[in-house]
Amino acid sequence: MISCLNKDNLSKGLDHLLSVISGSRFLAKEGLGNEIPFFICPFDAGILVEVERLQRQLVNRLEQVGVRVLEINLYDLSIEILKERDVWKQIIEMEESVSKEQLKELLQGVLDPEAHLVPAIASRLVSTDFKVLFLSGVGEVFPYIRSHNVLNNLQSTAKEKPTVMFFPGAYTHSLEAGASLELFGRLHDDKYYRAFNIFHCEA
Repeated sequence: MISCLNKDNLSKGLDHLLSVISGSRFLAKEGLGNEIPFFICPFDAGILVEVERLQRQLVNRLEQVGVRVLEINLYDLSIEILKERDVWKQIIEMEESVSKEQLKELLQGVLDPEAHLVPAIASRLVSTDFKVLFLSGVGEVFPYIRSHNVLNNLQSTAKEKPTVMFFPGAYTHSLEAGASLELFGRLHDDKYYRAFNIFHCEA
């Protein structure tokens, strides 16, 4: 059984994702035990380009069977927010003269998930007709946006339809440490347990 996409199982992974996401159980949020319909699609961080291609294929094939996907790339959305708030040029200019830590703090404030990022996602959810939400761009927005913060703040906003987060790393569960999102397979401090590994779901 697949637990994480890698270069050797892309075709098999695509078939699994297509059969699960287009299935009536998934779309009706059945079998979740009252949990939020959040799913993690972990992948080897070294195959980002291949996964982006797979994602496009998946969206096209789901559209063909009547499952409309709303795609939100967190990196693209972040740039939109920075431009809307009129700080994009300022950040580009500041980047050379401030420390990475100062830049990170500034971006964390302007792109705070609770105050800015999730409301921007929420407005798209309301204005779009879709059946499944895809979130990507997780690696590109690190470290100023952490995936577990996005998911925590999305819990009340995106619970009506299934959400799939494409995650460059591992989603691990252990009795000692609980569940954690291990970005790039290295960072083990993002505790989040309310999502399901989509490769452990049956169609």
